[in-house]
Amino acid sequence: MPKEHDQLRLMAKIARLYYERGLRQTQIAAELHVSQARVSRLLKQAAADGLVRTIVSMPVGVHTAVEEALEQAYGLAEAVVVEAEDSDAVISTIGSAAASYLESTLLSDEIIGISSWSESLLAMVDALGPLRPGVAKTVVQLVGGHGQSAVQFQANRLLTDLADRTGAKPLFLNAPGVLAAPGDAESLLHALSLRETVAAWQELTLALVGIGTVEPSPLALASGNTLPAATLQALKELGAVGDICFRYFDAGGALVASRLNDAVVGISPAALQRVPRRVAVAGGARKVAAIAAALRGGWVNVLVTDLQTADKLLEIEGDCHE
Repeated sequence: MPKEHDQLRLMAKIARLYYERGLRQTQIAAELHVSQARVSRLLKQAAADGLVRTIVSMPVGVHTAVEEALEQAYGLAEAVVVEAEDSDAVISTIGSAAASYLESTLLSDEIIGISSWSESLLAMVDALGPLRPGVAKTVVQLVGGHGQSAVQFQANRLLTDLADRTGAKPLFLNAPGVLAAPGDAESLLHALSLRETVAAWQELTLALVGIGTVEPSPLALASGNTLPAATLQALKELGAVGDICFRYFDAGGALVASRLNDAVVGISPAALQRVPRRVAVAGGARKVAAIAAALRGGWVNVLVTDLQTADKLLEIEGDCHE
């Protein structure tokens, strides 16, 4: 029998003992009466020759392949995809996933910006567990908005609870989200009472946002913070499909040129897109087009969403490139 065949047989036997039976290299050496150095060398050779192939078996509920496909399709730094039981469970499910993501990725002395008007972010903060001290220095409100008192309380609670859980200082933006007269927003943002909050926007290391549609969400409707019907119609006619912090963009993700841009009391699109990590927590069938547009425009670079939405996003992007 050729010497090469003997070598191949020995290599295969060592590989089976190591990978299938779980024996240690020292045990294999003793059983086969060869040196441990030879066992180690033949295991490496088995991998190099393709005799051994490592296959990672994904646990149920883990969708790494979908996440990687989203990252590649939309140029994301990271995607987190979770499976919701049904459409009614999407918000709570992605909120919990976002909480887990934060718990594992917050570093230290983070300066976190958060958009107040998002049911998904409220679910995230509610699901957030205890965090180690020092993970965040400041939590900053990204956009103003005074609506009905009950919902405004929810918005303030979102910021306050996140600050409490991270041990950070909360910085509120005590102003309307959208002013009646375009152009007044810039003057208001220079007010002494808002100066610390506005300055913090330039130092953000992390932004947490929801993604809205042109049609207001139930939370926005309840808050009294919805835009007038005529304004919404004008935005639709300009091609708007969604918004982040009242900044409306078209299907390609470009900011819609509207007078509304001069009326928003909040972080500017340019400042938002300079934040190193921009995390959107968004999902559900009604938001697919808006999410896709936000990703195309680079408004966010991390997405936490549900599996059904992720599949639709991949389908949309696949259709665009056909």
